[in-house]
Amino acid sequence: MRSTGRAAVAAAALAGVALAGVAAAPAQAAPAKRGTLVGVRPLANAAALPSASANRFVTYVSEGVGGKRITVSGTVAVPKGTPPRGGWPVLSWAHGTTGTADACAPSADTAGGPAHDYLSITESYLDRWVANGFAVVQTDYEGLGTPGGHPYMNGAGEANTVTDIVRAARSADRRIGRDWFVAGHSQGGQAALYTAAAGQKPRDIRLRGAVSIAPGSNMSQTAQYVRAQYPGAETALPFLFVLLNGAYAADPSMPPEDLLTPEAASVAKAGRTNACLAQLRQLGASLPLDKVFRPDADLTRFESYYDSQEALGLTLKVPTLVVQGTADREVSPAATRNIVTDLCKRYGTVAYRTFEGADHRGGVTASFEASLAFAQAVRRGETPSTTC
Repeated sequence: MRSTGRAAVAAAALAGVALAGVAAAPAQAAPAKRGTLVGVRPLANAAALPSASANRFVTYVSEGVGGKRITVSGTVAVPKGTPPRGGWPVLSWAHGTTGTADACAPSADTAGGPAHDYLSITESYLDRWVANGFAVVQTDYEGLGTPGGHPYMNGAGEANTVTDIVRAARSADRRIGRDWFVAGHSQGGQAALYTAAAGQKPRDIRLRGAVSIAPGSNMSQTAQYVRAQYPGAETALPFLFVLLNGAYAADPSMPPEDLLTPEAASVAKAGRTNACLAQLRQLGASLPLDKVFRPDADLTRFESYYDSQEALGLTLKVPTLVVQGTADREVSPAATRNIVTDLCKRYGTVAYRTFEGADHRGGVTASFEASLAFAQAVRRGETPSTTC
């Protein structure tokens, strides 16, 4: 466990501030009920959204990999003005790949932070949602900023943390309503699809729709892609380290050191301690691709685990919009079309939209108006268009 994560959670639990007339739960033991608010305090770093009337850092109870109760951190931003009848609708944001170290948690972002190159884009995007009357909540996911490792791309675990922060936010501010949408990018795009397919019980909150931006896929192929030194393998290398660390967090019997050379293992270790995706790019730049894996590395378990986390075979339960930039080189349009085709076999209300010239990160900004219009149409009771 990471001392920085323990300190952050302890501080939040012990110094929890009673906001909107609700006190934080006692710090000595995390309650067992999912979505219970553990701690809350004002937020004033780069993760605070300028258009919000209030920004808060929260810790709450969720269910992690293996069904264990965990404490998770995240943020809550509430719009200005008077909420509509029933309270502010909620957008629960599932963030894209930042890394697996505590420093990569979105709630900890600063202007000079190690993940700010990506988070500055999503923070601007989320500020537009709050300016349009949505309470915006953002989970850090399991193990980012809180004890334990981060099981990167574990769909069920992500869905739990994305859902339970909505419950915690309603305890933090009574003006927040029960109707909510999930939206996510890349890693979070996969998380959004898992959330849309998850059982929504108890029905204290009501998921109305989902937006998945360039959902992460084909994770298991990353290792072979790097090992074979295919064109563009250098771009995939930092993601490989995040994937290896994520598998290790989900299953401690899969340490990256069993597969990697000592040089590569040191980069993976940095990814668990202080290096986010941008720093992993820098650290991996001097690592020859033929020096990444041990000669006897058996990738079977790694590949089987990530095959099980693909967003294929899911049965969605709410209207879903999937969006993709045509110039995306990290998540290919062909892979996303394959996911949409598969989802349509079991659920008919899926819409797929592409944005010409948008790359992987550019797809976030490019898709905002379409995503907002989708959510607003669902709120009005309209049936969204479908491409199924």
